[in-house]
Amino acid sequence: MTGFFEDIEIGPVIELGSHAFTSDEIISFAQRFDPQPFHLSEEAARESLFGHLCASGWHTACVWMRLMTAYHTQLRDEIAVEGGRVPNYGPSPGIHDLTWPAPVYVNDVVRFTTQVRKKRELRSRPHWGVIESYNEGINQDGAAVLRFYGNLFVERRESSPESNGVSAES
Repeated sequence: MTGFFEDIEIGPVIELGSHAFTSDEIISFAQRFDPQPFHLSEEAARESLFGHLCASGWHTACVWMRLMTAYHTQLRDEIAVEGGRVPNYGPSPGIHDLTWPAPVYVNDVVRFTTQVRKKRELRSRPHWGVIESYNEGINQDGAAVLRFYGNLFVERRESSPESNGVSAES
């Protein structure tokens, strides 16, 4: 995924990076955002369906988001260094078919990817397009632990700040 809407190719899988989930991190996230027993302690998790401490699915999705944001930031920085006009991204008009097919356990290393599957121009906002991507997290054993489709507004090259409906007050 590079640059403006017109530049984005359908098909290539983009590696966003990997993340190792630690016990402390899993518990810390769960205490703040998903305080279910199997995310809070190994002892409680032993009594659960999971059998071991595991990360919240929301934690897994948040790591994907952090890596995706880092990817877009790096892309924007590279374009700026080359002296090009930097495209605007987002917001996302939503996701669908979010699943967590397998748990993420302590010390699992998850590799995150994204792949643009569809693009569509917007009549209502001609200076923007929407891409739909398929996103995954795969653990070190090759098992999917996160899957979803996401949508993202991406600026079209022909647009300009004055004409894309965005103002300093927005």
